[in-house]
Amino acid sequence: MKQLVSTDWLEKNLNKVKILDASWHLPNSNRKAEEEYKLNHIQNSIFFDIDKYSNQNSPLPHMLPQEKDWEIIVSSLGIKNSDHVVVYDNSDVLSACRVWYTFIYFGHDPNLISVLDGGFSKWLIEKKSTSKDTSKIIETKYNAVEDNSLVINKEQVNENIINKKFQLIDARSEKRFLGLQPEPREGLRSGHVKNSINLPFQLLINEDGTFKKVNELKRIFEEKKINNEKDKAFLCGSGVTSTVLGLAYSIISGKKPVIYDGSWAEYGLN
Repeated sequence: MKQLVSTDWLEKNLNKVKILDASWHLPNSNRKAEEEYKLNHIQNSIFFDIDKYSNQNSPLPHMLPQEKDWEIIVSSLGIKNSDHVVVYDNSDVLSACRVWYTFIYFGHDPNLISVLDGGFSKWLIEKKSTSKDTSKIIETKYNAVEDNSLVINKEQVNENIINKKFQLIDARSEKRFLGLQPEPREGLRSGHVKNSINLPFQLLINEDGTFKKVNELKRIFEEKKINNEKDKAFLCGSGVTSTVLGLAYSIISGKKPVIYDGSWAEYGLN
């Protein structure tokens, strides 16, 4: 699996891949991702709206869309099943990982979907070329194959509290996990799922926004008593940063990650 590509690699392959800007910001950030994209982005990139390209019938934020809807979305972005897709973001929550996971969930070849390591901020620091132009899109006929084994629901989370079949790992900050800090979304109680493990996603990331090396990632997982032998599932506030843990786990193990899509946005409802 080619989970990550470097900024240098992308610069050399700009015209050989499809590039998505999947920047997304927390509701309280006062940032507008699409407006920022219009002002400046990596050349040839297309804006991917995580909220718009999600299940519009769910009361929960940016849940996985239906298979047929995903085919329409990806086709409208001009992406083919054979395309290597590189996703980046300019976000504090590494939202590109959410789109990486969604492509994998819907059956895109795991060797043909990658996250730009370090994201747009590293690209800018290195003074690599950017653009305001939007690419002309030629619609395709994309085929998706949903893999339901890569997602769990609230019922499975509750069953697991009793049968302990898998380890549930929470990407939120320690203060939110312990209920010492209110949730950024209204109407949610504080705290965590019983028996879940807290691994704040920031621990996996270097200061420049890149992922830590494999050995460091393994060490962090081990320190959190995350068991190699047990199955794992990841959650967070609303299904975005759980995929940062999921991508790191995939780097360590070569496996596709399992996500509790509803995450605390569902589980923490009062």
